[in-house]
This record gives sequence, C-alpha cells and structure tokens, in this order.
Amino acid sequence: MSRNAKINSLLLLAVAALAVLPLVLGLGDHKEEPFAGADAEAERTITEIEPDYEPWFSPLYEPPSGEVESALFALQAAFGAGVLAYYFGLRRGRRQGEERAAAVRDAPEGD
Repeated sequence: MSRNAKINSLLLLAVAALAVLPLVLGLGDHKEEPFAGADAEAERTITEIEPDYEPWFSPLYEPPSGEVESALFALQAAFGAGVLAYYFGLRRGRRQGEERAAAVRDAPEGD
C-alpha cells in the first residue's frame, strides 16, 4: 500500500469516526433536539441568559420549512465542493501538462 493510500485511508477512517462516534456514545441524548445545529443552540443559550434580547438583524430570506433550509444548506455545500474540486483538478491538469511539455522538450531528438 502506497503512502498516499495509507494517508487517505486514515483520513477516511477519521471522518467516519467523527460521524459515527457521537451517535454511538449518545452525546445528544440529554437535549430535546440533539442535532439542531449551532445557530439554534446559540439562540437558546442567549434567551436563557437574557430573555428580553432582541436580535440586531433579521434574515434576508426565511425558508418556509426546515426541510427547505436543509436542502439549501446541502446545495451550498455541494456548490462549494464543486468549486474546490474544479480548482484542484485544474491545478493537477496544469502540473501534468507542464510535466509533459518538459518531457517532450527534454526528449532526445531522433532521426
């Protein structure tokens, strides 16, 4: 197994552990909504500390349901992943093109 394959396997294992361990260990069992997200948790904590708190701003767009909000978040994540994949693919392609050009330039000329 190559070094890169070992690193990729370890990274994949770490990501799987981050996804599965909270569920296995029951790290959200004491909460009403265990995986509600950081925004909902922050809002709940703020209203506990200061019940009369009024937000400074309101959202520009309020989705009609939690499902639509989740779908928009997933679409945003997919778009970001696509941009990153395009960038890294472009870099790799350019590097491979430079390597091929260097190989052709340095190749001995034959009759």
